[in-house]
Amino acid sequence: MEPAVLWTPSAEWKEHSNLSYYAKWLGIHYGVSIHDYKALWEWSVQHVDLFWKSITEHFDIIWHNPYSIVMSDDAMPHTKWFEGGTLNYAEHVFRNANSEYPAIIFQSEQQGLTSVSWEMLKNDTAALQTYLIAQGIKPGDRIAGYLPNIPEASVALLASMAIGAVWSSCSPDFGVESVIERFKQIEPRILIAADGYSYNGKTFSRLDAVKQIKAALPSVEKVIIIPYLDKVSIEENVEAEKWNDIMQTAFNELTFMPLPFEHPVWILYSSGTTGVPKAITHSHGGVLLEHYKYLWLHNDIKPGEIFFWFTTTGWMMWNYLHGALLAGATIVLYDGSPGYPDLNVLWKLAEQTGLHHFGTSAPYIMACKKAGIRPRESYDLSALRSISSTGSPLPPEGFDYVYENIKKDVWLCSMSGGTDVCTAFVGGVPWRNVYEGEIQGRALGCSMYAFDEEGNAVSDEVGEMVITKPMPSMPVYFWNDPDFEKYTASYFETYPGIWRHGDWLKITPRDGVVILGRSDATLNRQGVRIGTAEIYRAVDKIDKVKDSLIVNIELTGGGDYMPLFVVMKDRILLDEEIKSLIKATLRTTYSPRHVPDEIIEVKDLPYTISGKKMEMPVKKILLGKPVNEGAVKNPESLEFFKRFAEVKKI
Repeated sequence: MEPAVLWTPSAEWKEHSNLSYYAKWLGIHYGVSIHDYKALWEWSVQHVDLFWKSITEHFDIIWHNPYSIVMSDDAMPHTKWFEGGTLNYAEHVFRNANSEYPAIIFQSEQQGLTSVSWEMLKNDTAALQTYLIAQGIKPGDRIAGYLPNIPEASVALLASMAIGAVWSSCSPDFGVESVIERFKQIEPRILIAADGYSYNGKTFSRLDAVKQIKAALPSVEKVIIIPYLDKVSIEENVEAEKWNDIMQTAFNELTFMPLPFEHPVWILYSSGTTGVPKAITHSHGGVLLEHYKYLWLHNDIKPGEIFFWFTTTGWMMWNYLHGALLAGATIVLYDGSPGYPDLNVLWKLAEQTGLHHFGTSAPYIMACKKAGIRPRESYDLSALRSISSTGSPLPPEGFDYVYENIKKDVWLCSMSGGTDVCTAFVGGVPWRNVYEGEIQGRALGCSMYAFDEEGNAVSDEVGEMVITKPMPSMPVYFWNDPDFEKYTASYFETYPGIWRHGDWLKITPRDGVVILGRSDATLNRQGVRIGTAEIYRAVDKIDKVKDSLIVNIELTGGGDYMPLFVVMKDRILLDEEIKSLIKATLRTTYSPRHVPDEIIEVKDLPYTISGKKMEMPVKKILLGKPVNEGAVKNPESLEFFKRFAEVKKI
């Protein structure tokens, strides 16, 4: 049965979408007259070089030196892009500077709404750039941030970009060892840190952590401290430069270093579940073109609109959020818990700022649903045009909740991608209907398919997400991986020459997409592959259960063992009645194979630092294998599973 249509774009909406303007431009300049999205997508992946060339022209990319060719003939991961061309990401941000609306709006648990004008952002960026150049920072040097989601972090990112230094950041809730194992790989010369952060109504000083990090990083020549909490004396704890002193010193005019297209812009990190986090390095040109394409054409952001994503500096969505500045939009930064003092806090923020675009995670939407909050009854969301969701699959019930309880005429553009490319492979299409439980389509320029085990493309069947042709925002390399060994092992071992992303998905008859969870966490149950997302979708319907995690262990003597671990809502205990309800729900919703062998109550479940559920560490513990606890945001959650493994002796 075809899923329900929850939203249909009006003729006026479609006509005035950025995608329509691009399609009309394409017809005039390339003689390509396409008004159907699937045909436009097919053109973009059949003519990869022409498509990306058109993006540079449509968005008027500033070239300091012209490029010779769009892309080389080298197979992934060695494809070269726009060789000879030089540009700078930050220059494209600041060409939008104006006095009509702010560049940044900021709020935290400790501080009410404030705004940063474009002039202030430009001056602060110039001041930091002047300081960094005086310290001898040059293109290619690394600058590390240990920072909350505050405007000063945006300044540090943009100043690094302008110089050609390589930015990398961790949020201050990262533990000391997690930060060190990331930053030690890249040897930063400058460390910029805040004195602390606030979360869930509490403040946390990080000066001792900064001291330990500095001691473990011999490459760091200078530490700059931002007085975010300002409740302790900086001088007594850390030998550092003061941010405010740098901002108040005379500065030179902001300049932009022309850089090769593939010059590194920032370093992001994998979760680290299989070892030391991989240092994923992106290029100035690659993410510049990708962010123009996605934020303009797929998020439909327009100049002067207000764009928000709930994120921290340790998640790729923070970098992505700043891409909205390319569209001349105002970005909103929020620092704190999305649940403090309650889950209404972000909807209140949406009302106060007049948000046009609200970005969040699927778990947040489902938490709002379980809490029974109804933002449409409490807040004025009349300006809100779109809600974007990512991080994990949003189940159909989450789609229904948005339209029933948040806003009935909002465009829900769920998306899925990865840190690997700092964008989405699939997401919003402003020309298409929103169907319950489906992402609208594959992104332009992304040759993405579902492959079966033999490497054949399948439709309306579950398969491996693969990318068959290169994209400019794929990593230029992993740091300290000169022979591309880690890079190749991460994406190209299953299907040679084809990027395997590690997600299960299904491409629907409507050309939409359903993501079914990580393929490396697939449950191979009695020879049948089951996506973990199916289990979670069913269990999420049970009101008394707060969270769940499932793994499947293939036993040496044959057979398997599939336990389901559940976190119950406050003051509710897991009893036989609830266990029976869970089993019956899974059996009737899916099949008997989906029913776990055992259901166990736990107090907490492991999550990555970016908020993704972690099945693999639990599976490893149950199998008696070592786990990299530095990759886990809440490593104390693993203690239960260690004790459980000792008793269970699998």
